[in-house]
Amino acid sequence: KKKKGVKVDVGEKECAVDLFIVVEYGVEIPAVALEIQENVKRAIETMTGLNVVQVNIHVQGVNFRSAVSVPEEKE
Repeated sequence: KKKKGVKVDVGEKECAVDLFIVVEYGVEIPAVALEIQENVKRAIETMTGLNVVQVNIHVQGVNFRSAVSVPEEKE
């Protein structure tokens, strides 16, 4: 069974986050994951004051739909 979305474990001063994502075909997964980790960590720490000890990215799949060209309808 696939998990979806976000899971957050929160303590008194720390939290850990698991994000379950689907990426677009052709993206550099390590670069996307790093950017997500940095943005989520910064946002949570700024909004809550909690220390984010982990941001785990789980790639659940790859979206190939944007890679397939759809023929345009003629008017």
